[in-house]
Amino acid sequence: MLSEQSAATVRATLPAVGAALGTITERFYAGLFAAHPELRRDLFNRGNQASGAQRQALAGAVAAFATHLLDHPGQRPDGMLHRIAHKHASLGVAPEQYGVVHEHLFAAIAEVLGDAVTPEVAAAWDEVYWLMANALIAEERRLREERGGHTWRCWEVVDRVAETDDVATFRLRPADGGPVRDFLAGQYVSVRVALADGARQIRQYSLSGAPGPGLRQISVKRIRGAGVPDGEVSNHLHARVRVGDVLELSEPYGDLVLDGGPGTPLLLASAGIGVTPMAAMLAHLAGSGHSAPVTVVHADRSPATHALRTDHEAYAAKLPDVAVHLWYEQDAPAGTHPGRVDLTGVALAPGTRAYLCGPLPFMRAVRTQLIARGVAPAHIHYEVFGPDLWLAGQG
Repeated sequence: MLSEQSAATVRATLPAVGAALGTITERFYAGLFAAHPELRRDLFNRGNQASGAQRQALAGAVAAFATHLLDHPGQRPDGMLHRIAHKHASLGVAPEQYGVVHEHLFAAIAEVLGDAVTPEVAAAWDEVYWLMANALIAEERRLREERGGHTWRCWEVVDRVAETDDVATFRLRPADGGPVRDFLAGQYVSVRVALADGARQIRQYSLSGAPGPGLRQISVKRIRGAGVPDGEVSNHLHARVRVGDVLELSEPYGDLVLDGGPGTPLLLASAGIGVTPMAAMLAHLAGSGHSAPVTVVHADRSPATHALRTDHEAYAAKLPDVAVHLWYEQDAPAGTHPGRVDLTGVALAPGTRAYLCGPLPFMRAVRTQLIARGVAPAHIHYEVFGPDLWLAGQG
């Protein structure tokens, strides 16, 4: 995909660019937000900006994309691109914003690397950027067209349930009374809220079940961070949103969806609030006649913090061939495991496809154990809440 000349230049400069990407992305965001404060206020997650997670994710994605182009000429890293495209489409990222990003990213590269950015080097990395950007623009356009375009729709809260001290489930229906599109179990919606300072911040939340025709359901964990903007949207939802209030939601997006028919063995592994897409998957499997073995793995601090536990276990109980394995770090009751997940004694059917959601250390550990047990890496899928730091080598 890269021209021969650009490939040689990128290969020669990748170590230097990669080593400086942390500084480059920091300067990039500073310049971008100085010129376009509305993007920080209304599009980018201010918590991820404050923590540095978004900078790490961007650096990781650029480095991973460039490395893939060099190591696999003629191939695109479609898995990575699809995941990013779903996130962008759900946020309402517009094609013209890629030009704005290009302007400030390359200004940051020139500022950090100085004279090392010759016209040849700039042209090669420009080619890398637009290969990635144009692929994302095309995929995001396709995703939006499938859903009739990106629009924010108002949804009324019709029920609110306290799942645990820190997790609340919100059930919603369209305020306009119109039809509701189907979604695939495992997908998420973006939720946009107006905060006290006038910002309209956006977060993605998995659809945690199918509560009935014409309804949506999300389960939100309150993030208790060190201070604003940590958890500012989740705390807003917990503190201020009640039955009768209205939220803005996108259409469903996300590529962590079940692949394979009713005869495909599955493993659904989650930790903490990562249970939300797994609960939706189990509900779907229970209602669709799935006949192959399903292995359910979940880890939590204690039974009291296990959100959606009743649904988790009830949907699993409806399956004809299921094994449920629960790990709790504290207060593990009889029939569950103390401590952290260990798949050593967990039976896995040949051809198992695995779906993971939870903190990165948990997913890394489970993936390593699954591969050691013979599960094909191509059959292990994951979802990250927030910036995908897997590519950045974090977690």
